[in-house]
Amino acid sequence: MALPAPGWRLWPLAALALVLALTPVVTARAGQTPRPAERGPPVRLFTEEELARYGGEEEDQPIYLAVKGVVFDVSSGKEFYGRGAPYNALTGKDSTRGVAKMSLDPADLTHDTTGLTAKELETLDDVFARVYKAKYPIVGYTARRILNEDGSPNLDFKPEDQPHFDIKDEF
Repeated sequence: MALPAPGWRLWPLAALALVLALTPVVTARAGQTPRPAERGPPVRLFTEEELARYGGEEEDQPIYLAVKGVVFDVSSGKEFYGRGAPYNALTGKDSTRGVAKMSLDPADLTHDTTGLTAKELETLDDVFARVYKAKYPIVGYTARRILNEDGSPNLDFKPEDQPHFDIKDEF
């Protein structure tokens, strides 16, 4: 019979330590209840007209842009997306095609992905994940179109099934 590997008895302790390290610590003083987790603004569906209101032209308004039907608040990148900034043309609309093609041409600033190459779709997915999802909060989804992973329209899209969406916040 083979002997167990050295340290096998420590494995449960190591697993427990990892779980404890990854679990958020809730500290409440005696008689106090813990505060609920911070929530951002409610997530909602945007029509094209509503999204256009957040194009960076108004100083007191947040700056929104959509990619793949997901609306991001890019206000923290005002130097890139604000009025007169290099990427302001992307704001206030779903600029999926422009992101995929790395284009600011007005004809490309649309949600339409028809005819994009495999390389452009790969670029779209990469920028979507590494730039927008990684850096900016999701504030909603476009009502007009939500895309499947292959770029086609998702006819079964249900907003209440999406991350960061709470249907009661819509009403």
